[in-house]
Amino acid sequence: AWVRGRRFYMQTLPFIPENAPFTAEQRLWLNGYLAGLYSDASKQSPGPSLPAPEPAQPLLILYGSQTGTSEALARKISTAAKKRSFIPRVHGLDQFAQLDWTKEENLLVITSTYGDGEPPDNASGFWAYLSGDNAPKLERLRYSVLALGDSNYEAFCQFGKLCDQRLEELGAQRVHARADCDVEHDATATAWTEGVLTSLQSNEALTNPLAITAGDSAFSVVAEATVEPSGYSRKRPFPARLLVNRLLNAPGSAKEVRHYEIALDSSVLSYETGDALGVIPSNCPELVSEIIAALGCDGEEAVVSADGTETSLRLALTQIYDICRPSNELLAAAAGRSTDELLGTLLNPGKSSELKQYLQGREVIDVLHGLRSPLPPAEFVTLLRKLQPRLYSISSSLKAFPDQVHLTVGTVRYDSHGRRRKGICSTFLAERCDSAMPLPVFVQTSHSFRLPQNPETPVIMVGPGTGIAPFRAFLHERRAVGAKGRNWLFFGDQRRATDYLYEEELEGMRHDGHLSRLDLAFSRDQEEKIYVQHRMLAAAGELWQWLEEGAHFYVCGDASRMAKDVDTALHTACENGGGLSVENAAAYVQKLKAEKRYQRDVY
Repeated sequence: AWVRGRRFYMQTLPFIPENAPFTAEQRLWLNGYLAGLYSDASKQSPGPSLPAPEPAQPLLILYGSQTGTSEALARKISTAAKKRSFIPRVHGLDQFAQLDWTKEENLLVITSTYGDGEPPDNASGFWAYLSGDNAPKLERLRYSVLALGDSNYEAFCQFGKLCDQRLEELGAQRVHARADCDVEHDATATAWTEGVLTSLQSNEALTNPLAITAGDSAFSVVAEATVEPSGYSRKRPFPARLLVNRLLNAPGSAKEVRHYEIALDSSVLSYETGDALGVIPSNCPELVSEIIAALGCDGEEAVVSADGTETSLRLALTQIYDICRPSNELLAAAAGRSTDELLGTLLNPGKSSELKQYLQGREVIDVLHGLRSPLPPAEFVTLLRKLQPRLYSISSSLKAFPDQVHLTVGTVRYDSHGRRRKGICSTFLAERCDSAMPLPVFVQTSHSFRLPQNPETPVIMVGPGTGIAPFRAFLHERRAVGAKGRNWLFFGDQRRATDYLYEEELEGMRHDGHLSRLDLAFSRDQEEKIYVQHRMLAAAGELWQWLEEGAHFYVCGDASRMAKDVDTALHTACENGGGLSVENAAAYVQKLKAEKRYQRDVY
């Protein structure tokens, strides 16, 4: 009706103005429609006709995300696609059931990998569907996959690889090679985006399915063209100031967990509860000096850093490179010079599990001490990984602590192969950072770990050890906004006398009713070890009742064991408390995930 009422557009300008009451996609379609009408009208009057634009292609972009990185990339790729005249739709992989897969034509999957090659939380249902016997045939679908991971882990980008393979098995046509991104993903993701959009527009299927991995030479030029985002970020951290460094454990504890309070200017760097704080550390100076000595250098030797600029060897090893975990490139270079003949054999294909066991507790310095002759410093730095930021769950609320961010960090110290080892960032915070030096930080937004929007909604939180961090933030946030919803916390550690983190705060909240229920599990205080999952099972009836009343369920902590045990306990609690079968309990838990009522912050 709007178009019919304004037929003069066909006689004047063949386009819809930006202030017209349409979306960008509708305006694009109407422009093509009016261009055709204008062309027909122009045949009856003098003047050249204008060709109709190429029809826009629909594009489905699905993301699997644990921390929000894949989602952010998906939305960035959507913006690039719009500029190429696609009509993109962006959804989480947990929305797969709402799609009509028989009608989809173009698909991009952007996904991370969690744990030992598992899908991220919002992709578990999608993978069960895609890998099942009833998965649909996808012959008309054209696709490509962007996989995110960390090459420090054996199952690097594994879930993205599985998605790529399964889509092909179901008949979909791969139009562009999968890209496997390491932690520094910008260059690889940018090149993949350009390549895949070009491939989709050319309507050609890919004949060579080999994946492109981060570091391939094809991406070196793209890295130079990447535009750094405005504001504070991983590439441009905020220079914060450490205010408080307090040990939370009592004397006699086997652990060292510290509470940090960091000053922020929240007008330029703010966060929400559920977010993580990225900390950019520097390496231990004693370890740097030992490596320099092992290389036979004095530290003043000129080397080229990762960004192509020249710097001193000492500065490069202190601030730029990871000098703890050996890279595959360093191991390969060292194999021919090492006095340890076993190292060379472990680099052979099929020996990954043996190599992983060999490297347990070994670091770069161990590799250097095993060489018959030292590596030249210029070559050595090219064999190291870049020093990466560490992400920590934020344990404070800006509403409760204005202009501050708090962290709860376990300091890593252990002995192996006759040496004392230190965690890079945890000991940086504990030993080497003080109020006199700037602390480089940035906020890592989490789109999938949030309190319920309704403050009346009850929440159940399971956070043993340092997993308490985001739930301390949740509790302070709920109190600051006056949320009336009930709060239930499961917390545990080794011993109550030495490891009850934030005891005074939690007991105060229990006493005044802000914590409706607090279940504690201290594993070493009795002969039989008791963990948070055991407390969950003991309270299965009430746990089920809370869930039926709309409670949101949260888990934070170790992914390899605790999170899996808690997930199993949640299924069992639904069976025992709700009288469900194994199959119905699994469907119930899956429904909690789909409704974003079951969220995890695991690492």
